[in-house]
Amino acid sequence: MKTESLRIGMKVRHPQYGSGLVKSISEAAAEIQFDDGTRRAVAPEPSGLEPMEPHAAVSGLDVPLKQFIEETLAAAVARLGLEKPDAVVSQLGLRWHDGKLVMHPADATLQTKELPLEVFFHKVVMVRNNLRVLEQKINAHEKLSDGEKVEMQQYITRCYGSLTTFNVLFKEKEDQF
Repeated sequence: MKTESLRIGMKVRHPQYGSGLVKSISEAAAEIQFDDGTRRAVAPEPSGLEPMEPHAAVSGLDVPLKQFIEETLAAAVARLGLEKPDAVVSQLGLRWHDGKLVMHPADATLQTKELPLEVFFHKVVMVRNNLRVLEQKINAHEKLSDGEKVEMQQYITRCYGSLTTFNVLFKEKEDQF
């Protein structure tokens, strides 16, 4: 590892001393406090010092860093099946926009709970999305037998069945459970 790659506070691993934290850096060595409490001056290149944190280098990139990060994040959100909060409100039926969910406890001495319907709807949609991800993970799991997969799928199907109560909130029929 080159000395130029080090930064103060960086976690590193040394083949002989184990893991440690960079405390200071000079031209020839870095002072590292190892997990056993010792502090040593180590020459990074010849000692086999390695970063403990993952690193990425992007060369030949001809887009602004902000755009690169936004595109990477958007791709990750899409791949994970997560939705943007704005998209949730547009899927909510028009008659429910700006509505609120009001829950009255049976005990009159307790306080009523109000929740914007958009927040509640978002939570229902996230449950649906998480069920979809769980279903994909079960189907792709290499150690589960087909019988175990079918058994777990039945629980997911029952969850979807329980969520049909909330179909009335959806704007489009294809978004329902």
